[in-house]
Amino acid sequence: MTAFERSARPDAGVRSESVGEAGVRRVAFQGELGAFSEEAVRALYGEAVEPVPFREFRDAAEAVAAGRVDAAVLPVENSIAGSVGPAYDVLLSLPLRVIGEVVRPIRHCLLGVPGAAREGVRRAVSHPVALAQCTEFLYARPDIEAVAVYDTAGAAREVAAAGDPAVAAIASRLAGERYGLDVLAADIQDRDDNQTRFYAVVAEAAGAEPEPVGAERKTALVLETRNRPGALVTVLQCFAEHGINLTKLESRPGPEPWSYRFILELVSADAAAEAAAVQEAGGAAVSLRVLGRFPSSPPVPERGRR
Repeated sequence: MTAFERSARPDAGVRSESVGEAGVRRVAFQGELGAFSEEAVRALYGEAVEPVPFREFRDAAEAVAAGRVDAAVLPVENSIAGSVGPAYDVLLSLPLRVIGEVVRPIRHCLLGVPGAAREGVRRAVSHPVALAQCTEFLYARPDIEAVAVYDTAGAAREVAAAGDPAVAAIASRLAGERYGLDVLAADIQDRDDNQTRFYAVVAEAAGAEPEPVGAERKTALVLETRNRPGALVTVLQCFAEHGINLTKLESRPGPEPWSYRFILELVSADAAAEAAAVQEAGGAAVSLRVLGRFPSSPPVPERGRR
C-alpha cells in the first residue's frame, strides 16, 4: 500500500451501519498516518480499525461512495479556524451520509529534526487550517515563514526526509514520534481549548443506522433557497415555529456562479416536530437534503485561553 491510497483494495467484509460497530474494518481519512484525523478515526471506531490515508478529501470520500472502504472520517469545523470548506464540499457533492461525530482536542507542536533548535527555524510547514490555529505563535516570530502543505503529518514526514534543521513542521506530538522528530515547542495553538469536530460518513446507499440512544440527537442538512428577498428567513422560520434549535448555519458555493447552498445543523428531542419542520422547510426551499441524523458529541472540556 502506498502512503496515499487513491484506490483502496476491495473489502469483502460487512459494511457497518453505525459508528463503532465491529464490522467496520477500514476507514478513510485525509492526510498521512499520524494526522489528527487518524486519531479521530481511532476515537470513533477503536484500535482494531485500519485507518486508510488519502491525499485529498475527495479521494477519501470517493472511496467511501464506491464501497472501497467502509467509512470515512472528515474534519468539518475547528474552534479557532472555523469550518473546513473542502470537507463540506465533498460531502455535499457525493452520495454520502453522516452517521456520527466526534470532537477532539488539537494540540500543535513545532517539530524539527534531531539536533535542531527553535531559534534556528526559518520555515514552518503545515496544513493551512493548522497554520490558522497557530497565528499568535507565528506572528510573534516574523523570522519564521509559514508554508501551507496538504497535511500536518505529511509535513512532519517531509521535514524528517529533508533533514534540514531550519525547516520545522507544525503537527501533533504523535506525528513527531512517528517520524522521529523532536518537539521544539509544545502547545503552540492560539488557545488551550483548541478542538476540531469530525464527521463519520458512509455511502448513502448503506442501510439505516439505529436511532441515537442516550445522547442528544443532531441532524445535518443542506438546502438551496430562491433568489429573492426573505427566502432564507422563510425557510428558517419553519424551524423556529416548531421549536427546533439551529446550532449551525453556513453557506457554501452552489452549482452555478454566485449561487449558494446553506448547511444547517439542528438539535431536537421531538422527532415529530423535527420531521414537520424539515418537510415545511423543504417546501419553502428550492431543494433540501438531509445529510444525516446522529448522536451529538460533547465538546472537549475547556482548558482556558492562553
